[in-house]
Amino acid sequence: MDLEQLDLHPRIMAALRRAKLTSVQEVLRFSGPDLQRLTALSSPDVQHLLKAASLRLRGSKVLTALCLHRHQHCFPVQHQRLSLGCPVLDGFLRGGLPLDGITELAGCSSAGKTQLALQLCLAVQFPQRYGGLEAGAVYVCTEDTFPDRRLQQLIPRQAQLRADVPADVVRKIRFGSQIFVEHAADVDTLLECVTHKLPVLLARGMARLVVIDSVAAPFRCEFDVGASAPRARRLQSLGAALRRLSHTFQSPVLCVNQVADTMEEQSMAWGPRGSDGSHVCPALGLAWANQLLMRLMAERFHGAQAIPGHPARSLRVLFAPHLPPSSCAYTISSEGVRGTPGVVSS
Repeated sequence: MDLEQLDLHPRIMAALRRAKLTSVQEVLRFSGPDLQRLTALSSPDVQHLLKAASLRLRGSKVLTALCLHRHQHCFPVQHQRLSLGCPVLDGFLRGGLPLDGITELAGCSSAGKTQLALQLCLAVQFPQRYGGLEAGAVYVCTEDTFPDRRLQQLIPRQAQLRADVPADVVRKIRFGSQIFVEHAADVDTLLECVTHKLPVLLARGMARLVVIDSVAAPFRCEFDVGASAPRARRLQSLGAALRRLSHTFQSPVLCVNQVADTMEEQSMAWGPRGSDGSHVCPALGLAWANQLLMRLMAERFHGAQAIPGHPARSLRVLFAPHLPPSSCAYTISSEGVRGTPGVVSS
C-alpha cells in the first residue's frame, strides 16, 4: 500500500522519501526508535506516522472473533472440515476434523480407534461437497500390520453407510487404490517417514490425510522412565514435522494413541475410572499433548459402567479450540462407525 495514500504532513512525507520508504508495510516493519533514527523525525511525528499507517492497513473498524465467526463463508479454507462419514459424528464435531493441525484419538484396546481411522481413510476420498477432500490417505502402522481385512469389508458397504451420497458417485471412487500404507517400527523410521516420504505424496496431491497408528508404540519401546528428556525432544520434533505438513498442505493429521493408568486426580483430561479406582489418560504426557490441536477419547464401557439402553461406546472431546468438552455415543457395525442420534452429553 502506497504511503502517498496516507494523510500526512508534507514534512513527514519528505522525510520518508529521503529514507526511501515507499509503502505502509515497509514503515510497519520498523519500531518507533528505528524510524526516528532512519527518518530523523521527532517522536510525536513517528507515533503519528505509525498510527496512520496501522489504521490504513487495518481498515475502518476492528474485526472481532465474533465477526469472523459470523462471516465464516468468506473464509472457506479455514472453516473446512474432513467428514467422519457419519452425519451424527460430524454434527458432534461441528463438521469433522480440522484441516490444519494434529487430532489425537486416544482410547483403550477395542474402543474402536482403528475403525474410526479406517473410516476417515475412506471418507477423505469423497468429493468436497460430501465432506471429503478428493484425495487418498497415508496410513502409518507402528505396532500391528495394516487392518486390510477390515478395510475390504468396509469398502463394498460405503453405499449403505453414506446414504447422503448418490450411488453412482460412490461407485466411481477407487477406495482401495488410494490408501498408502507404511510401517515404522521405531522412532527414527517414523521421523524419516514424516519428514521425507509423506511430503512427496502430499505435494503431488495423492493424499490429504495422514494417520499414525499408534504414535505411542515406538516411543514406549525405545525410551524408559529415566529418559524423559530425550523422549520429549523427539516427540517435539515429530509434532513440529506433523504440524508443518498439515499447515503446508491443509491436510488433517490423525494420531491414534494408547492410554495409561494413573491414580492422580488433577486433570480434567483423564478418562473413565478403571476397576481398581484408577483413571486412564492418553499416553506420552505433556510433551506430546502440547503438540495437539484437538484430543478425542474413544471409550468402551463394560459391566457396571455401561448404561442400560445406551451404546457401550462413546467419543469424547477432551480439548479443542472450537468445541466444549462433551461426548457422543456410537456403534460399530459391518458398515462402519455410526453416531447415535440424541445421545450427546457434556
